[in-house]
Amino acid sequence: MKKIEFERVTPEAVGIPSGAIEKWLGKLEAGTEPHGIMIMRHGKVCAEGYWKPYAKGMRHGLQSHSKTYTATAIGIAYTEGKLKLDEKIVDIFPDKIPADPSENLKKLTIHDVLCMGNGMDTQPLISETWIRDFLATPVNHVPGTVFMYNNIGSTLLSAIIKRKTGLGLHDYLKPRLFDKIGIDSENLRWIYTVDGFESGAGGLFATVEDNLRLMKLYADGGVCNGERILAEDYVKKATTKQTDQNTALEKYDATRKDNLSGYGYQIWMCKPKDSYRADGALGQFTIVLPNEDMIIAITESACTYKEVQNTLDVTWEMLDEISKEPIAEDEEAYAKLKDRLKRLSLPAVDYAPSSEIIKEINGVEYTIKEGKLTFGYELAYILSGIKPAPDITKFSFNFSSDGCLFKYMQDGKEKQIDIATDGTRRYNRIYEKDIPTSIALASGAFKDENTFELTVRWLETCFENKRSFRFDGKNVEITEKDNYYFGPEPKDAIKASAK
Repeated sequence: MKKIEFERVTPEAVGIPSGAIEKWLGKLEAGTEPHGIMIMRHGKVCAEGYWKPYAKGMRHGLQSHSKTYTATAIGIAYTEGKLKLDEKIVDIFPDKIPADPSENLKKLTIHDVLCMGNGMDTQPLISETWIRDFLATPVNHVPGTVFMYNNIGSTLLSAIIKRKTGLGLHDYLKPRLFDKIGIDSENLRWIYTVDGFESGAGGLFATVEDNLRLMKLYADGGVCNGERILAEDYVKKATTKQTDQNTALEKYDATRKDNLSGYGYQIWMCKPKDSYRADGALGQFTIVLPNEDMIIAITESACTYKEVQNTLDVTWEMLDEISKEPIAEDEEAYAKLKDRLKRLSLPAVDYAPSSEIIKEINGVEYTIKEGKLTFGYELAYILSGIKPAPDITKFSFNFSSDGCLFKYMQDGKEKQIDIATDGTRRYNRIYEKDIPTSIALASGAFKDENTFELTVRWLETCFENKRSFRFDGKNVEITEKDNYYFGPEPKDAIKASAK
């Protein structure tokens, strides 16, 4: 890999007041939980920061931002002449199609899949037969005429790359994209489907800078360091409206204004003229603003649709303060911004380490009697089709002067989570088979005299598990709360008891 480092400049050198960026940071923090940002203008980086414990170089779950990487693989294969955009899906997978394919299925092309124009109203879950299941899903609309956000179609793009090139998505992209634009492929991680494909819909873990480098390729018309990587016509189609979400308006919250600006090739259009973005759930954005010659990369945990749209809204507000030309240096404002960027941090966790009930519950083993107690990165199971980790059957809390060990039985094995109760987060490695992230930061606090809340943050993701344990004599009632807006509905309280 030949990585060319980006030039670093003051914001004023590229026409952005340092104060405008600092104001933007404040609005982000007020509206969501940012993890990392990077701003480039005129090909130069003018701001970069990470909220501890997130850090530069740390990969982060991208969710659907992964789709843009997947579509880029299709674009490279198109540029190399390995496939055509009007190629029929039934011709690529003749062994997977139904015995009597519908006329609409026979019309479905790579182009239609890229722009969420599959013509379907539903999509199957990932399983060992997901390709066959996808192609058996009724195509109720003429492909290309109706927008429906279709994750399985995005992962089908991974399978198309394997079928057309003989290589998996990662291996195909390494020499053709990652090595050429300066992405360290060894640092990337993927979620794989149960039958061995990279989850093109949402399975990639990459850094903020990786994302910016990817979208800079589109901003530069598909050329990097003088070499054409993506055909010019592919870039044009990918970054302009190919389908109109207004055909599915009723499926979107009215607050998500930027989701109704049009959709390209696994890329969303934005409200500012000619702008577009790679977009992953919970606010993983890399925004390209061609008319401002600007790219903004963001990772965060925006836990509601309102928060997601707020991040975009405050970004558009910042654009009102920038200039086409360099502006006078403001040493005081720049020093203040630099200092803030160095000190970024998530809010402190709750501090309530003690309760009289510790004497009664310390070391006591509780057995789950009703419901299912789990921790984990549930999105991985949805994207991969692999079976979730087994339920926890028994647990105990073992308090000390500065923390607590949560010991539990899972799949016949004793495991533990080291919990900080001193107002910090304790580092853990929680390994689950086929899950590419394992770093978990754990903290705990008493919400009242009888309730201990355990928080597990999966550091390389946006996801956080909260489990509240309310003790009543020998019985415990456990409630679960996670910070994402998709996945299973909230579960009933879990019940456990001591012998």
